[in-house]
Amino acid sequence: MARILVPLANGCEELEAVTIIDLLRRAGQEVVTAGLEEGPVTASRGVVLQPDVPLDDVLYQPFDMVALPGGLPGADHLDRDPRIGALLRRVAGEQGYTAAICAAPKVLASAGLLQGRQATAYPGVLESMSLTDVTLAAGAVVRDGRVITSRGPGTAMDFALALIEALAGREKRDEVEAGLAR
Repeated sequence: MARILVPLANGCEELEAVTIIDLLRRAGQEVVTAGLEEGPVTASRGVVLQPDVPLDDVLYQPFDMVALPGGLPGADHLDRDPRIGALLRRVAGEQGYTAAICAAPKVLASAGLLQGRQATAYPGVLESMSLTDVTLAAGAVVRDGRVITSRGPGTAMDFALALIEALAGREKRDEVEAGLAR
């Protein structure tokens, strides 16, 4: 069983956050949700999410993956938090996965994790950063090594299934997908 951290920031995209958490848990993975601050997180459409723990409580624990939900201003809050960049670089350095959807791939870019890679994001997000040495791809979900990115709320289920496949294999992904009656 893999251990995945899903950081939650005020203004995150609730559809993405809940889909990532739900599908990974359906796959039998250990998902830890962590708020940037103590207490509930209010998502971009007003849904209130209760993180399992504050980020500081798990910041130095081992994780096989960090998966970032997007949404604005949630992705901006993640991007401005130096703990998130350091955490992403540590997990990547330990051969873990880093994953982000919607506006959150910019957090991976800011952490230096998209250099020399293919990635996707919500239209205009990465383009506005004037990134060099990043190949922008049009796919709904783009995996380049241990970095996985996706476009937005409409691709959240495909993104979460890709995370399952990366962590637990194609058979587990197919099992979870079959239960969704897609």
